[in-house]
Order: sequence, then C-alpha cells, then structure tokens
Amino acid sequence: MFSRAVRPAVRAGSIAVSRTAPPNAANFATLREIEGRLKSIKNIEKITNTMKVIASTRLTRAQKAMEESRSYGQTSNTVFEQAETKPLEDKKTLFVIASSDKGLCGGIHSGLSKATRRMLQQTPNADIVVLGEKAKAQLSRTNANAIVLSFANVCKDVPTFADAQAIADQIALLPEDYASVKIIYNKFLNAQSYEPATVEAFSEEAITQSPNLSAYETDEETLTNLREYALANSLFWALAEGHACEISARRNAMENASKNAGEMINKFQILYNRQRQAAITNELVEIITGATASADM
Repeated sequence: MFSRAVRPAVRAGSIAVSRTAPPNAANFATLREIEGRLKSIKNIEKITNTMKVIASTRLTRAQKAMEESRSYGQTSNTVFEQAETKPLEDKKTLFVIASSDKGLCGGIHSGLSKATRRMLQQTPNADIVVLGEKAKAQLSRTNANAIVLSFANVCKDVPTFADAQAIADQIALLPEDYASVKIIYNKFLNAQSYEPATVEAFSEEAITQSPNLSAYETDEETLTNLREYALANSLFWALAEGHACEISARRNAMENASKNAGEMINKFQILYNRQRQAAITNELVEIITGATASADM
C-alpha cells in the first residue's frame, strides 16, 4: 500500500500516461511524411530526366552504328541466298541470344527470352549461347541445361566488329558441329518500336553443299574463313541493332517514368496542401473555442 503522500503523485503520473496526444500531432506527422515523399519523388524525377537526356544523346550514335552494321550482315545474307544455302537436317541448331547486361529499358530483354522459348518448343534439342546477363538470368529459370556458353559485359558501348569477331571465335571453339547458328536479336523498326528477329549463319558443310556456290569460284581453303567471317558479320549486325533498340527503349522508359513522377508530384502536392489547410483549420477552431470558453467564464 502507498502512503497518502505518495498517492497524489501516482494519480498524477497515471493521468500523464493516459493523456492522449493533441489532435494536431497526427496531422503534423502526416505532413512530414508527405513532404518526405514529395522530396523523394522529385529526386527520382531528376534522375529519370537525366537518364532520358543521356539516352537521347546516345541514340543518334547507336543508330549510325546500326546503319553501318547492316551493310555487313545483309551482304552475307545476299551471298547465301544466291548460293541457295540451306541448313543440314541431321545436326543440332545453336541459338545465339543478343541481349545485354543493363536494365531500365522496358521489356526488351523479356521479349527476346519469350521468342527464344517459342523457338525451343519447335526445336527442343537446340543449344543456347547467351550474350548478356539479363537474358541469361531469364532463360536459366526454364532452359538452364541448354545454355552451353554465355558472355557478360556485352554492349556497354556501341558494338564493334572486333567484339563480334571475338564472340564468333569462342562459338567456333564449341565441340558440337551445328547445322546452323540462328542469332535472335531485337530488330529496330523506329524510335518507338522494335521486334524480335532472327538472322542465320550456316555451317561449313552446309555452305559446301550449296547448289550455286560454284558461281563464286571460292577455294575449299577459304570456306572455313568464310563461315567464321559470315558469323562475325551477322553477330555485328545483331549486336548493333540490339544496342540501338536498347537505347531507344531506355529513353522511352525514362520518359514515361518522368511523366509518372510528375503526376505523382501533383497528387502529393494537392494532398499536402489539403492536410496543411486542415491542420491550420483545426488550430483556429481550438483557438476560437478556447477564447469562447474564457469569455464565458
């Protein structure tokens, strides 16, 4: 039992503990929270705007490199079309996925992965070579056993023919003798759209059995070099087109993100103003109520 001298102190302490916070405290906390969110969204908007400007600057250079690479790939395709080269049917097919390591560019990588899965349903015995970590991470969930080779740090900058040649050399060292190599890449349609496409590179045996190859008067010793050079040409074309699509998709994604951030800023600004006005109104009501009560006394 407490003494009589202690009871008033205990009673006062219990009253202090049970005393509720003033009604304005919740409003002020909400205002601080909204103000913090506004600051965060504005910072995000600055970042997305900056990335959009950078992507717009890089897109012109990427499109120029893409136009130059098309002359390489299309020339090789013209040679094989006129020679009527066809892949062999008794050997495996190799799919090369021309992706990259970077994100924040919409569904450009997932589109390649979906196109690859559709092709694998038609040719389930095919192998996969992945260029870039994005497509590798997606295909590893469903077709990990089919991946025989992968490359990282791809398309950090505008692709060059030397990059494509280095990749072609590694593919040529694979132990399997493939009937054809199908390169799956993003085809650049315009600055707003792209689509998965395929360019094919044939094996040395398939090139040798071409019906109209004799029209080019090629030596047998040059067929190996022709096959590797054609593969490098096709890879260079696919990498350059995919790089231009990636830069364009990133610019569009950052533009949409900036617009969404602007809309969120407007909504939170209106909410902040309403909460601030409500807090001011509550304070005025309390002041008027207190003044009225004092006057009545």
